[in-house]
Amino acid sequence: MRNLNELLDEAAHSAADRVALATQSDAVSFAELRRRTLAAAAGLRAAGIGKGDRVAIVHRNHPMFVEAYFAVVRLGAVAVPINFMIQKPAELAYMLNDCGVKGIVTQKEFLKGLREAATLTAPAPRLWVTDGVLDDLNAREWPFTALLSAGGEPPAVDVDEGDIASILYTSGTTGNPKGVMLTHRNFVTNCEASIERMGAGPRDVALCLLPMFHSFAWTGNVLVSLRLKIKLVIAANIAPPKPWLALMAKHGVTIFVAVPQIFSVLAKQAVGFKGLVLKWWFFRKVRVAVSGAAPLNPAVLEDFQRSFGLPILEGYGLTETTPVVSVNPPGKPKAGSVGTPIRGVRVKIVDETERELPVGEEGEICVFGDCVMKGYYNLPDATRQAFTADGWLKTGDIGALDAEGYLFIRDRLKDMIIVKGLKVFPAQVEAVLLENPDIEEAAVIGIPDEHGDETIKAFVVPRKGASLDKAGVMRYCREKFDPYKRPRDVELVDSLPKNALGKVLKRSLRARGTAHGL
Repeated sequence: MRNLNELLDEAAHSAADRVALATQSDAVSFAELRRRTLAAAAGLRAAGIGKGDRVAIVHRNHPMFVEAYFAVVRLGAVAVPINFMIQKPAELAYMLNDCGVKGIVTQKEFLKGLREAATLTAPAPRLWVTDGVLDDLNAREWPFTALLSAGGEPPAVDVDEGDIASILYTSGTTGNPKGVMLTHRNFVTNCEASIERMGAGPRDVALCLLPMFHSFAWTGNVLVSLRLKIKLVIAANIAPPKPWLALMAKHGVTIFVAVPQIFSVLAKQAVGFKGLVLKWWFFRKVRVAVSGAAPLNPAVLEDFQRSFGLPILEGYGLTETTPVVSVNPPGKPKAGSVGTPIRGVRVKIVDETERELPVGEEGEICVFGDCVMKGYYNLPDATRQAFTADGWLKTGDIGALDAEGYLFIRDRLKDMIIVKGLKVFPAQVEAVLLENPDIEEAAVIGIPDEHGDETIKAFVVPRKGASLDKAGVMRYCREKFDPYKRPRDVELVDSLPKNALGKVLKRSLRARGTAHGL
């Protein structure tokens, strides 16, 4: 299979009448999905969108997100899904200008920020709105349904496996976001290898709970379901949980893909009668649970498995790898590991000189294979810096491989703290803090001092009902840590800043920690 268009064509041909996408109020067959996609593609072509053009999608999970994406790539154009939580016009305008977006598919709730962003772009992109009362649209805005009613089919476009299918913007730790260019081959091969590793099959039913703008949800849910020709149940929002739990029960979801924060909440809620209902009704048919996008706390893993009788397959990946690099094999997981590389992917560990390290030694994780990005859009220098001299992607993560090829993540290279010349991995400090029963969440950063050294600061969220103060946390740290690993300052907070997938935003904490000082 060469490209994403063939993925949709094959599904529509061999499973025409089966339900492809299901929501609370609607169901779309594979044949209908393809028909609507072709109609939207014809409308986009009539509006001037052609091969290589970029079209942004700022949209919650919905069948129209899928239709818009596949309509764009049908033309050989490039889909640019953007995090809908980004609403500051300047930040939106940066991404729209950076890749020269010609059009945007969105929802009415995001129009305010996009309209302001459009005034900062040249030329201003067209906007197609999928919902709401649309009587206040301006001269460059149309209802998405207008694309569907344009009539006819789009002209045939030769789309090669090496063509760019999507540009995804990474949040980054400093500076402006970078546009990750992912090809049709990246997506198709990563999807197929992920299916093999999960052991997913034609009788499964998947839930898309995570936002589709993220590659974890797009590859792990949308593309996997399309390749298998199985039903994808779409949840518009992660919170509140009642609607998607009801969808799970109604459709008999068997594949549950989520992030650690969701597994943590579920494990805590699974007590007493509520726990029985969660396990034996909402999760009664789930047989595969996959966690990714952030490290999974071993305590959460243990609590979830004990409450639900269901193992979690923890995996690892990043936007630059479409995203899956490794997943624990079903039946052979290793606690604390993110598994072995999937088919078509190789992993090695290197030191600062890019020398490959032996088994067990910690260094930077490097990846080679079908999943690796084409590069960063319009950033040749950043692209060169992202790869080793022999062509392996440098992930910026610290880890180690064991004798059986299982990968263990230690921390982010950029998050590593240097204390008097000694390396301290925040994830290890955070894991010890979370052993304290009064601590709900913890995040650790390094604060530069006037001597060029760093001191460790911990941000701690107390568990509800716990009697916890700064002095108590500092006493706990003195008991548990060697002096160089010990946090020298603790700040109790109500919550930690997080992105749409629940990953802690360390850059926000660094800015706060630097501003407040020690």
